[in-house]
Amino acid sequence: QVQFVESGGGLVQPGGSLRLSCAASGTIFSSNAMSWYRQAPGKQREWVAIIINNGRTVYATSVRGRFTISRDNAKNTLYLQMNSLKPEDTAVYYCNVGGVVPASDAWGQGTQVTVSS
Repeated sequence: QVQFVESGGGLVQPGGSLRLSCAASGTIFSSNAMSWYRQAPGKQREWVAIIINNGRTVYATSVRGRFTISRDNAKNTLYLQMNSLKPEDTAVYYCNVGGVVPASDAWGQGTQVTVSS
């Protein structure tokens, strides 16, 4: 069964940085594209960024140039480095297999990111 455990969230001031981590099941992680998603209060979950097995990355327009997705296949871990954070980045962040449309409905608990002064 696919499992994801997200961590690294917190409260940060506008302009600050955070690094999120996602520990994933080994068999699902190493052979699939992985993405980060987020869900702000009162809004639907949205796709944020994807990293494909060859290392290619694609970002949502709202985070391009500020966020960096990376992966460590040896550790079965996905990362999201978030810089120049804005209040509109406030959300619960999740990881999953797939891209804009997740390939699994097995979501983790997510990690809360709050950007506020």
